Amino acid sequence: MILRRHIREVSVAVVYGLLLALLAWRNPNFFHRNQFRSTWISSSPLIVLSVGMTMVILARHIDISIGSQFSICAIVAGLLAKAGYSMPMVGLGTLAAGSAMGAVNGVLVALLNLPSIVVTLATMVILQQSLSLWRQGEAIVGLPPTFQWFGLDQSAGQWTVLGISLGVFVIFMIGMRMVPAGRAILAVGSDQEAARLAGVRPRRVVLVVFVLMGALTGVAAMLRAVRQPTVVANSGLGLELEVIAAVVVGGTAISGGRGTLLGSLLGVALLSTISPALIFLTREPYWDQAIQGGIILLAVASDSFQPRPRRTP
Repeated sequence: MILRRHIREVSVAVVYGLLLALLAWRNPNFFHRNQFRSTWISSSPLIVLSVGMTMVILARHIDISIGSQFSICAIVAGLLAKAGYSMPMVGLGTLAAGSAMGAVNGVLVALLNLPSIVVTLATMVILQQSLSLWRQGEAIVGLPPTFQWFGLDQSAGQWTVLGISLGVFVIFMIGMRMVPAGRAILAVGSDQEAARLAGVRPRRVVLVVFVLMGALTGVAAMLRAVRQPTVVANSGLGLELEVIAAVVVGGTAISGGRGTLLGSLLGVALLSTISPALIFLTREPYWDQAIQGGIILLAVASDSFQPRPRRTP
């Protein structure tokens, strides 16, 4: 019964394991040259974003503005660091910027009852155009040495970035299972009216979910920004599609109410490994998106065969 309930997570884990086994057989350099570790470090922002997107989709909503939010948060982090603020203050400022943008989406969706896809599409365009007028494509250069890799050497900085992303993942995974607020997200996504009758406030839950999505976008933007000596203006371009794809592949039903953070982590791991794997297997890298698209289609199609969660009468 447990296996059937988590069949998607098991399937993704098996496919990921087979891909790693193929790499170990055909080209062990993938592991010997630290490419395996680099893949995880590069996907650290995606891990953090997948946590927030999983909660949003579980609540039966969507947020396609996170790419634009991500770009703005990265710019905010770079400007604060260049202005001489300490890294803790840079982190808090970036977190506040992401939370504010998430709160705008939350208010429009939860309190005004507007469709989340329409709201986040509108905010995505507004944020993109505002960023273009603000920065005009100009990158932030001349960052202090304390900014890149948090002022650590590259090796320690890489482990710090990966550790922060996995730490965020573990905290929210425990919260989703142990804290009533986490279970309330699942309840709202499964049956909003039943959740309301059980004492849950759906609008409050949705508002909090969007604020958390914005805050986690700020964290993810920091984790990517510190990896480079400059901060580019469009660092979040197309990021929303990558995150949604990983979450859906990991087993979160796009209709809400079913999914796990562990599945999203596995989805990030699998999709992030395909591109470097093709290079190490001496295949053309342009097959990357085609393979990812096929995996996503299979994942969405398989939802038709998944057992639906029972609703409380």
